[in-house]
Amino acid sequence: MFSLKKNKITNIQTVVIITNYILAAGILSLPRTSVEAVKTPDAWISVILGGCGSIILGIIMVKLSQRFPRKTFYQYSPELLGKVFGNLLSCILIVYFLALSAFELRVLVEVTSYLILEETPRWAIMMPFLWIGVYLLAGGINSLARMFEIIFPITVLFFLLTIFMSFKIFEPDNLRPFLGEGILPIIKGVKSTILTFIGAEIMLLLVAFMEEPKKAVKMLIIGVAIPLIFDLITVIMVIGALSINGVLHLTWPTLDLIRSYEMEGMIFERFESFLLVIWTMQIFSTFCITYFSSALGLSQLFNRESRMYLFILPPIIYVISSIPKTIDEMFLFGDYISKVAIIFFALIPVSLLLIAKWKDSSNDHVSSS
Repeated sequence: MFSLKKNKITNIQTVVIITNYILAAGILSLPRTSVEAVKTPDAWISVILGGCGSIILGIIMVKLSQRFPRKTFYQYSPELLGKVFGNLLSCILIVYFLALSAFELRVLVEVTSYLILEETPRWAIMMPFLWIGVYLLAGGINSLARMFEIIFPITVLFFLLTIFMSFKIFEPDNLRPFLGEGILPIIKGVKSTILTFIGAEIMLLLVAFMEEPKKAVKMLIIGVAIPLIFDLITVIMVIGALSINGVLHLTWPTLDLIRSYEMEGMIFERFESFLLVIWTMQIFSTFCITYFSSALGLSQLFNRESRMYLFILPPIIYVISSIPKTIDEMFLFGDYISKVAIIFFALIPVSLLLIAKWKDSSNDHVSSS
C-alpha cells in the first residue's frame, strides 16, 4: 500500500503537484470553450472568476481534510457517513479519477496524432505512456513529486518563450470593447472556465501526505494561482492574435496560435514542437496523478497491496479511453466528467465539513455534560 508515513511531500512539491495537475489538456482548448460560452472578448474575465471559484472550493476541501490528520478522503468518509455511504462516495471518487485518467490519455493521443503521428494507431501511442506510468508510480507519490519538480520549470520556460513570441501578431483591438455586452455573458462563461481549474479536489488526498498539513491552504492558493496566470495569459494572447471569430473555428486554438507565426533568422523558425513537448509532459502528469489516486483509493477501500491495482488498472484505462470514436465524442466525454466533478466537489465536501463540525460540537456538548 502507498504508506502515508513513508511517503511525505514538501510544501513545494504540493504546489507543483497541484499546478501540474491543473495545467493539462484544458489550456489547449480553453480559448475556444471560453469564447463559445461568453461570445465576447471578455472571456479572460471569466477565466479569473473561474480560477477564484476553484480556490474557494479547494479551501473547503482542505479544511475538511485537516480535520482528519494523516487520512485521505477514502479513509475518513466512512467515519463521517458510515461504512456503506462512505465507501459509496469513495467508489464515485475512484471512478471519477479513473475516467479523468482515461480522458487525459485520449487527449494525449489526439494532440500527438494531430501534429506529428497522423497514421500511428492509437494503441501504439497509449501503451508506452501507460507502462511508463506504472513504472513511475511503483515508487509512490515521492517519485511522482520529483518528476513534477523536473517538469515544472521546463514548462514555465518554454510556455513563456512560445506564448510571448506571438506578440508580433497580437492586436489589442481584438480584445475590445471591454464589457461591451455587460456582465451577464461573463457570468455565463464562468461555468466553462471553472471546469478548466478542476484539480483542487486532489487536496482531498494530498493533505494526508503533506509534511506540514497546516500550510495546505496557502499551498493550494499558490498551486491554483499559477495555472490561473498561465490560462489568463493564453486566453488573452490567443484572442488578441486570432480574434474571437477565428478562435471559434479552431479545435486547438493555442496550438494554432503557435503555428501561426515564424521567427526568421533563428535556429528554430517554428515553435509548436516546443509547446507540444511541454504539454505532452503536462497531460502525462495529470494522467499519472489521477491514475495514482484511483489506485490509492482501491488499495485503501479494499485494504490490499496498491501495486496490484497499478497493474490491474491500465487495461481498464485503455478500454475507457477508446470508447469515444471521434474527437467530438471525446470532448463530450470530457464535458460529462467535468459536470460530475462540479456537482460532486461543490456539494459533497461542504456537506461533509458541516457534518464533521456538527459531530465535533455534539461530542463537546456530551463531554461538558
